[in-house]
Amino acid sequence: MIFEQIVWSDLGCASYLVGCQQCNEAVVVDPPFDIDLVLALCARHGARLTGVIETHTHADHVSGHGRLAAHHGCFVAIHESAGVRYPNRALHDGERVLVGNIAIDVLHTPGHRPEHCALAVSDLTRADEPWLLLSGDALFVGDTGRPDLAVGGEEGAAALYRSLHERLGVLADGVELFPGHVAGSLCGRGMSAKPSSTLGYERRFNPMLAGMPAAEFVERANAGLAPKPPTMGRIVELNRGPFVTNAPVIHSVSDARSGDQVLDVRDGEEFATGHLPGSLNVPVSANGFGNRCGFVFDPSRELVMIADGAGQADLAARRLAAVGFLSLAAITFGSQAADAVERFEPIGLDEMRRLATLGELQVVDLREPDEQTVMAAGAVPIPYRLLQTADLAMLDPAKPTAAVCQTGARSPLGASLLAARGFTHVRPVLGVGMSRWA
Repeated sequence: MIFEQIVWSDLGCASYLVGCQQCNEAVVVDPPFDIDLVLALCARHGARLTGVIETHTHADHVSGHGRLAAHHGCFVAIHESAGVRYPNRALHDGERVLVGNIAIDVLHTPGHRPEHCALAVSDLTRADEPWLLLSGDALFVGDTGRPDLAVGGEEGAAALYRSLHERLGVLADGVELFPGHVAGSLCGRGMSAKPSSTLGYERRFNPMLAGMPAAEFVERANAGLAPKPPTMGRIVELNRGPFVTNAPVIHSVSDARSGDQVLDVRDGEEFATGHLPGSLNVPVSANGFGNRCGFVFDPSRELVMIADGAGQADLAARRLAAVGFLSLAAITFGSQAADAVERFEPIGLDEMRRLATLGELQVVDLREPDEQTVMAAGAVPIPYRLLQTADLAMLDPAKPTAAVCQTGARSPLGASLLAARGFTHVRPVLGVGMSRWA
């Protein structure tokens, strides 16, 4: 058997290469838009990639199936109820897809989405029973998928309960579990960073698989869900078709124009030393880059990037394309340093505590409500994703203002959002956050 797990860490997404070494053929399950690693793994195994199997129409990342179909001749298979607008091989519940001596059995498991399927994989040279389960977004390590992305949360959770207990419940404890996501994804709540498990271990220790009536499961499945990025609807439509067949091409511009969306992808420390007024800072070096951009930029409009070099711009472009930003430009590298007229004065936690206690500093806490267990004196809680439209009347834009989050990952963006709204003395807390407050 050929088996490779591919984790896209920025979004917490996992794809799988499954194939037969004897016949030198493979298929990819839930491919990322950035298909280079998939092709590299095929080359390493000496395998020809023949097809794509989608567990569902993804809402969190643009699939690479269009690029693989257009340029590599792959078939694309998805459940018959998906309603896609591209040539496809319609999958049916109970169908078996053969790749040489590897069998992939389709288990229709609605709940996360109505068309969702899990895939039971068997190596027929060893046994005619499942060895692996590619569970997609139905079951994760330590969690289950969110039910509210395609239908009402109660309807989705009720279907997911049946899928977990009736469909996946027939599989043995020893079957290895490989999910569609790991920690960092917005498709679950308490999922582990560990990329695999077994069904037996999850049945013992996954709180969502604990013995409970359906009504309790429905309530738990809809509690504490992460906010949905505005890009999700666009991503679903892109994945339904027609195929997206090419990666975006970045074109160079000499300067940002009035009204442009300007994204500075440099680290927060570098951004603080000088940047274009009105630009928003989302460091590409931090995981969650794509989703954060999805909360503050419009993916249907061109996005102008500022980076410290071509390599950083290319990484940002690949991560942006994965969440539906397909029209990209870049300002000539280095020009922003000469044009920068806005700077930030970063602040540490100790100084923030002292000045906030004295009333000499106002603090904007960018965390989500469930993170705000302890706060600085007088801190105003506004999640970063709401800063563009939030009522800021309780704050003085001329007073020194600190922007703080849990770990420092969101504070560069929060600080730049405050500056874009007219705050003149912004002080981001960089590299650390309220998790170290004690």
